Amino acid sequence: MKRWSLVVMLAALPGGVPSPPAGPAWPDADLRKGQLSFDGKSTLGDFTGVTSTVRGHMTGGGTIGDVRGWVEAPVNTLKTANDRRDRDLVKTMDADVYPVIRFELSGVEPEWERGDSAAVILKGNFVIHGVTRAERVKATVVRCADSVRVSATLPMNLHDYKINRLTRFLVFKMDPAIVVHIDLTF
Repeated sequence: MKRWSLVVMLAALPGGVPSPPAGPAWPDADLRKGQLSFDGKSTLGDFTGVTSTVRGHMTGGGTIGDVRGWVEAPVNTLKTANDRRDRDLVKTMDADVYPVIRFELSGVEPEWERGDSAAVILKGNFVIHGVTRAERVKATVVRCADSVRVSATLPMNLHDYKINRLTRFLVFKMDPAIVVHIDLTF
């Protein structure tokens, strides 16, 4: 009975029953720091290419599903700790013609949200080596007081992006299947 009386009293107030507070909106933000890396396999052994030269922007919204944005990294900043392989990578990727690797975020599908964390599907297009390809990327998002961190790991086949010159000197052959790692803080 007391609970019902409280509801009636609140309804009588100007504006009626107050709505529960909405969650905080997702902010617009430039990329603060980021790392893009990939794991590759070749006849001469496994290797990792990495760059921290990443730029991007997140356009916020009322919910995580409203967030849009982009990130990109210059191809010639990917380093594998082997100068010859680095030069071959830049040549194979035709970096003089296609200088950046880019992801354009067109949508976010939350799978679950708990506290400051969420598992999401990032929907968008990778633009690599002149090829634009729609992808769905499983990612984890962690929201802190002053930043948003996005991390993901995904398989990628270089042939999907018309990167086909993966053999050098009839000895070195790279597997077109790589694993890409993304770690971004906005």
